[in-house]
Amino acid sequence: MATSKDSMISSFIEAAPPGELPEVINDIKSLTDNDQRVLKTQEPAFQKYNEEQFTTAKLPGGSQGVVISPFNSLGDGRYYDSASKTCFSFDQITQTASSPQPYSPETRHSDLVTSLQDSFSAQSSEHYPTYNIGVYPSEKDDQIALVLVANKYSPNNFWNGRWRSQYLLDPSSGALTGTINVDVHYYEDGNVRMTTSKKVSSSPATAQAVAITRTITALERKYHEDLNRAFSNLSEGVFKSLRRQLPVTRQKVEWEKVGGYRLGQDIGGGRSAAR
Repeated sequence: MATSKDSMISSFIEAAPPGELPEVINDIKSLTDNDQRVLKTQEPAFQKYNEEQFTTAKLPGGSQGVVISPFNSLGDGRYYDSASKTCFSFDQITQTASSPQPYSPETRHSDLVTSLQDSFSAQSSEHYPTYNIGVYPSEKDDQIALVLVANKYSPNNFWNGRWRSQYLLDPSSGALTGTINVDVHYYEDGNVRMTTSKKVSSSPATAQAVAITRTITALERKYHEDLNRAFSNLSEGVFKSLRRQLPVTRQKVEWEKVGGYRLGQDIGGGRSAAR
C-alpha cells in the first residue's frame, strides 16, 4: 500500500519537466538521504513517465534512438523497435537499453508499417532538427500507432522543451486520430511551465503512407500556427493590459528631455519642492 510519502515522490517523477528527470532523481536522493530502496519502489512511476513522455534511448552499438511508449511494450520491461526489427530491455530508472535481440511483430500490415516508417521519418526531418519516431501495429492488428517526439534542451539558457504526438491509424478505413502535446519549462530567476494538448483527427485521401504522413504534417503545422497566434495575442492582449499605460502623473514622459527634469518638481507632477 502506497504511503503519502510514496505518492508525493511518484508525483515528483511523473511531473518532471522535459530533460530534467536526472535532476529530479538527484533531488529525491537528497530528500531521502540517498536511500536507493526509495527509487526501486518507484519503478511504476518511472515507467509511466518514460512511456507517456516517449523517452528515447540508444541500443548498444546503435546510433539511432528508439522510442519507449505503451504502443511498443512487450511487458516485463522489454520493448521493440520496428525500424531495426529489434527488441530490448529498458531500465526505467537509468533510461538505458540493453540485451537487444532480433524481433519483428506479427502483422498483416508489415508493408504499410515499413512504408510509414520511411515516409514519417522523411516528413519529420523537414520540420524537426532532432526527432525520433516509431510505427507499431496494435496487439489486435486492427490499428497502427505512429509516435513522434522532438526534444530541444538548452539548460545553459534555463529552458527545455518537448513536442510529442501520437496517432492511431485504421488501415481499413484510413481514419486517423491523434493527440499533440507540447511541454516547455523556463526557469531563469523563476519557474514557468507551459503544457498544452490538442486532439486531432482527419481522413487522408488514400491509405498510402505518403498521404497519411502528409496529413500528419498538415495537422502539426496548423497546431504550431495556432500556438504562434495564441502567443502573439497573449503578448498584445493580456500581458499588455497588465502594464501601466501611463506613469502615476497620468502624463507621458518626454524622454528626450529627461536629463533636464528636476526630480521633485517636474517628474513629481509639477509641484514645487519649495515650501
